[in-house]
Amino acid sequence: MKRSLTAALATAALALPIGASAQVPLSPSTQMRQVPSSQMEVQLSYAPVVAETAPAVVNIFTSRTVRRRQTTGSDFFDRMFGMGRAPQERVENSLGSGVIVRSDGTVVTNAHVIRGADELRVVLNDRREFDAKVVAQDEDLDIAVLQIDTNGEPLPTLRLQQDSDREIGDIVLAIGNPFGVGQTVTSGIISALGRTNVSNSSSFIQTDAAVNPGNSGGALVNLSGELIGVNTAIFSRSGGSNGIGFAIPAELVRRAVDSALSTGEIVRPWIGARTDAVDATMAAALGLDRARGAVINELLDAGPAAEAGLRKGDVILSVGGTPVNDDNGLRFKLATLRTGNSTRIAYMRDGRERTANVRIDTPKEDPPRDERLLLGMHPLDGATVVNLSPALGEELGFDPYLSGVMVMKVQRRAAAHYNRLRPGDIIVSVNDRAIRTTRDAERVLDAEGGADLWEIEIDRQGRIALLPVRALPNPT
Repeated sequence: MKRSLTAALATAALALPIGASAQVPLSPSTQMRQVPSSQMEVQLSYAPVVAETAPAVVNIFTSRTVRRRQTTGSDFFDRMFGMGRAPQERVENSLGSGVIVRSDGTVVTNAHVIRGADELRVVLNDRREFDAKVVAQDEDLDIAVLQIDTNGEPLPTLRLQQDSDREIGDIVLAIGNPFGVGQTVTSGIISALGRTNVSNSSSFIQTDAAVNPGNSGGALVNLSGELIGVNTAIFSRSGGSNGIGFAIPAELVRRAVDSALSTGEIVRPWIGARTDAVDATMAAALGLDRARGAVINELLDAGPAAEAGLRKGDVILSVGGTPVNDDNGLRFKLATLRTGNSTRIAYMRDGRERTANVRIDTPKEDPPRDERLLLGMHPLDGATVVNLSPALGEELGFDPYLSGVMVMKVQRRAAAHYNRLRPGDIIVSVNDRAIRTTRDAERVLDAEGGADLWEIEIDRQGRIALLPVRALPNPT
């Protein structure tokens, strides 16, 4: 009979040869982890863990309709006279994996697995199939939360690891649907923790368990049968597994699911501080013993960090007792916290370590976006503008610390289009009159309507320039 590897390892005793001394002190959790010491232990099986966890890992099939225009003859004549055949529709199918985290049919997967999908189909381990709908998704975190209708029937679930008790070298299993061949289990170890150079918003678990295309969204579990991460990316030149896979940690998955189910969106908490990683040169100048932490280079007025007394130049060293190695690590840690609560932040200022209780908040839409379509006898006719705010910046992927009036879209054949205004441009001034809100823009343009000379100053990707205004202010 196969023995559970978890049970066997839990009862094993740590033994050192007589006279040997440990050079590095071991943490209590490390002391509980044992290297197999006999042939019997080497022959132990992962089957009990797989039997417990595999039913909660699902296959996700997506389809989307792609329309392509089939042309005949010269491209020039096609563009000029609309020649060519009617657009052709083609259905593209893709696959991925997911994890059931609530018995009512709540499934978590990667956002890139469902990107652009018109239809979502979830297939359980026992071959039952369900249609799924998207509750919320976050492209930056690469997390999506789905819901399937089970007609009240409870589904098997994977419990999320609660205590983040994981260390490099721990044995893990990856469960998913690689290459569409069906559910597959691979084993390996945790190769590294806190990998922040894979994305800007997460701190990944790295594993050498084979992870291939189709595994995305699948489960990374420990030998206690807990979900410790959701597999999301690989480093590979060939497209196959090279022994370097990455998983989103369970604490971020839990926070994303809770947020999606309670608010209908995945909210990313923040403290209103823009930070950068501390390099070795900066660490020496700041009196740090090594490169670590995240230095504050900008604070939002009246934001949580500013209210707590933090200043520009402070170096954040830890959040809630968790060390911060760089700015990506800071963003990840904040993303795992519950909004409305406070957390203790340790930081360095003037060579002395200090602490502050900082409220965890979400970016606010202040000022309100106040979207307006600019119309009239002026060069910006046909441009839709909004007021920038931290919330809008996070929503659209812009810098949340920018302020002013931004162009959201430009109508074709309108004056703004002919004058080369682009979405994302920030209107700084019109005829030397500062533009701070959409109301300002509308009022100033109306007051200057019909002018023979226009000087419109814009900020385009951080560069200030004058908009080249055409002589015809309002073409038809």
